[in-house]
Parts: sequence; C-alpha cells; structure tokens
Amino acid sequence: METEVQEKKHSDHTKSKHFTDVHGLPCIEKIVRSVEETPEPIETNIIGRIPEWINGNFLRNGPGKFEIGNHKFNHWFDGMALLHQFKIVNGEVTYKSRFLSSSSYQANNETNRIAVSEFGTVTMPDPCKNFFQRFLSRFELPKPTDNGNVSFVTYKGDYYVSTETNFMHKVDPDTLNTVKKVDWSKFIAVNGATAHPHTEPDGTTYNMGNSYSPKGSHYNIIRVPPTKKSDTETLEGATVLCSIPSKDKTKPSYYHSFAMSENYVVFIEQPIKMDLMKIVTGKLTGSSISDSFFWDPKANTIFYLINKKTGKESSVKYLTAPLTTLHQINAYEEDGFLIVDMCASDDGNAITNYNVQNLRKSGEALDEVYNTLCRVFPRRFVLPLKLDKDTPYDQNLNTVPGSTATCIRTSKNKVFCTHEDLHGEELHQYGGLEFPQINYGHYNTHPYRYFYGCGFRHLVGDTLLKMDLQGKHMKVWEEPGLYPSEPIFIPSPNAMAEDDGVILSVVITPNEDKSTFLLVLDAQTFKELGRAEVPVNIPYGFHGAFNNKA
Repeated sequence: METEVQEKKHSDHTKSKHFTDVHGLPCIEKIVRSVEETPEPIETNIIGRIPEWINGNFLRNGPGKFEIGNHKFNHWFDGMALLHQFKIVNGEVTYKSRFLSSSSYQANNETNRIAVSEFGTVTMPDPCKNFFQRFLSRFELPKPTDNGNVSFVTYKGDYYVSTETNFMHKVDPDTLNTVKKVDWSKFIAVNGATAHPHTEPDGTTYNMGNSYSPKGSHYNIIRVPPTKKSDTETLEGATVLCSIPSKDKTKPSYYHSFAMSENYVVFIEQPIKMDLMKIVTGKLTGSSISDSFFWDPKANTIFYLINKKTGKESSVKYLTAPLTTLHQINAYEEDGFLIVDMCASDDGNAITNYNVQNLRKSGEALDEVYNTLCRVFPRRFVLPLKLDKDTPYDQNLNTVPGSTATCIRTSKNKVFCTHEDLHGEELHQYGGLEFPQINYGHYNTHPYRYFYGCGFRHLVGDTLLKMDLQGKHMKVWEEPGLYPSEPIFIPSPNAMAEDDGVILSVVITPNEDKSTFLLVLDAQTFKELGRAEVPVNIPYGFHGAFNNKA
C-alpha cells in the first residue's frame, strides 16, 4: 500500500507544470515574518548622498504581522497592514512604522485569535460562543476585512490605505495615524474597489469595483470628484460611470487594476475567475476567498473601452488569448489607436501560490514553487478605435510604425489582438518584470519612453530594472542577497527630460548582518546616489507613494 501511495505521489509530482528550471534559490523566510512597529521616528545611517531637493514622505504599505496568538495567516495578502514612512528632508532620512488601526486588527488583538477572515484565511467560530451559536455562524456571509495592506492612494488630496474590499482608511501621511474608516458602499452601489485608482491632472480619480445582486455580477467604473467641499468629506460625490455585466453571472473575473488613457477607461476581463457560490458557502465548507479563484484557459481575454465623458461602453470587443495582468504600465491614444501596455503572463495560477508557507520554503521545495510560476513580461496591445463599414476583415489593422502587435477584425464588432513584447531577450535572464512604474504625473495617458520595475529571479523582486522603449534596452541595479521593492519615480525640480529624477526603492535582506535601507538611484544613469540604512527589519511590502512636501 505504501509503495502505491508513493508511486501516486511521484506521478502527481511529475505532472506539475514547470515553466523554468532554476536551482539553488536562497531562502527568503525572514523577509515574510512578523515585526514590531516603530511608531517614533528613528535616525538612519546615510551612505553616499540623498539629493537635498527631495522633500517629503516616502510611504509604503504591506503585511507586517502573520500570526495572531496561536493562529497563523495562510496567504501573503492576509498579514496585518503595516504602514511605513521614510521622511526625507535636506538629505537626511528618518523612519517610522505603524500598524493600521483597522477593525480587523483591533478584533484580532482583543480576542488573540484571527477574528476576521482574510483572502486566504478563514476565521474559526468563536470558542466563547455556545455550540448552537457556532453552528449558526457557519451560515453567515464572511464579513469583509478592512485590513488595507495593499497600497497608499489619494482621493481629493487625502491619503488612504486600501485593499480590495469596500473599506479604506484615511491616514495622516505625517503621523501615520489611522484617521477614519470609509465604506465605499455608503456612497455608491459597489461591494469593493481596487487598490489602484487612476488620477487625472486636475485630481479627478477613476477606479473600478464589483457589485453583486440577484441580477448577477457587474464591473463598475467609478469616478470621484477632484476636490472637497469640507474638511470632513471623503468619497462624497462619487458616481458609477458605467456598469458592465459579467459574462458569467456567478463567476466574475478577478481584476487587480485597470488602464486609463486620455478619453477611455480600459477594463480587462481576464480568465481568472471567482466562484461566488464558493465564497458564499465558505464559512460552511471552511474554504477561503482564495479557494474560489480558478483559471479558465479556454476563455479569451476581453478589453472593454468606456468613454470617460459619456460613460458609454464601446460596441467593439477587443479579444486576445488567455492572459493574467495584475498591473498595467500606461495607456494612450495615438493616430486612431489606443495603445495599452501591461505586465502579463500566460497562466493564471500565480496569486493562489503566494501562500506564506511557500514563501518560507527552502532548498528544492522553494525551487519547485518558483519553477511552477509563470513569468510576467511587459507587453503592448494596439486597439483600433474606429471601426466602420469600410474597415476590412481578416487583415492586420495596425499601422503604428515599427509595431509588431496585430489587430484583426474578425466580425462586425470584434477585433482579435496579439501583443508586441516591450523587451529584448535580456529580460528573460532577470525573470521578467513586475511592479511597473512610470513618470506618472507627466506621462500617464501620454506617449512615453521609460518604465521601471522589479526583476523576478525569485518569488519577490531581486533587481531593479529601467526599460527604454526606444530600442528596448534595459539598465539594471542589483546586489546579491538584496531584494528591492517597487521603484517609485520622482521628477527633479524643473526637469526637462522624462527620466530626469530619482528612483526610490526600499531594499530588504534576509541576512541579519545587512540592514534594510531606502535606496536612491539617479533615474537617468540608474547608478546609486545614496542609501539610508534603517536599524530595524522590515518585511517585503507591496505598493507605495511619495507625499511631496516641496
């Protein structure tokens, strides 16, 4: 019997899909572990020079606590939000951090157990309740978490931390204090919103959120006005610009973000699906939201274009092969085409594989996790904006000079697209690219030349990359044993060139002898200008923002 079991295990093992064959990855367990907060500012040790014109708070967000009492969170996205601030003034840097004072965090601390379900962790019934109460609680819908551990975002000039449920928290960027909990559903009919809104130069903000009703699931384009009428305002005046029904009423697509050009919001319906029945019955079956995610490789990816002025959805559906995209790079309109640049992969199983136990593996087990994850690469899609009776069928409509992307009209209102790679062969040796950033304030929704990101030769970023779309060249910053996070671009005062500025990235190491530090690179040369070493450990985080005080 034992031999049979071993043989079965072996045959299951050999069936698993491998995308790469990497061996000997170093263990990174220590950069996904719980830390204490550092609520009072501490000095950092400056090596090199931090330019004196940088004046403001570099804010970062991510999970910082992975255990509550004897209970452990299962997924990387579940850890309690820890907010970080690097205050940069006249070439000096101080650091502090605070746990987000969310209802989830408070309930967990009070009961010393996981009291609120997260993306990959289901709360157990309260042992203090009697048997009947515990039994009944299994039939309740899971309460949405307010553990905003994904990003720092702005609405009407205020800073919020956000996850993907209906709750956000207004945060003071100077003190990191949690100011106010805000519920999207009190303002508009949505059950949540992404942590990646887009902001116009005037401050108008667009986002997307799902809504669930007896009529099925809808994807909603949200618009938030640019300014406040009073100091206490939050999302007042938010409207749903357009509501798009999900193709499958009970299995909507998951989306982490969306693209925006000057005139359009671009929603990408991808074949990562969420089984709503599984979510609704999760407490009963003991399954988490992440258990409801599945990849449907038979479904195409669909681009929906929504006009920002009218709220009307384009009658044309733009299709491409199944892909996963978590982060878009930029989108702009040029010569009758909408150009959409994004980081994408051809497989949709990555999200659920980022369990805490996978990140803490070592040796062959760690290599196995990495090798079964599909790499993510930057891609360009070219969508023709005008289709009329004279637009030909079955031929490539892309006339953008030098572009290898294709867009072919297959029926009256359908165009099938293939992408162009925005990189050369060299990027393969850096494991692809994620966490893309651009000179957002000046080039979002416009033609641009440069973008920045992390290379992924590990489960987390291990290099910083600068990509040049002219000639598809790249520059790299790397140091062995160091893991840089999402690079944020800050333009120099009176900058003339697109890449005249600096890149900020928080660099983490699992090695005790090296300190965490804030890295400052010259964005043009990609050479290090300086670093600010922090004498405390910081876990690897997700997204950040620069709160400019200049």
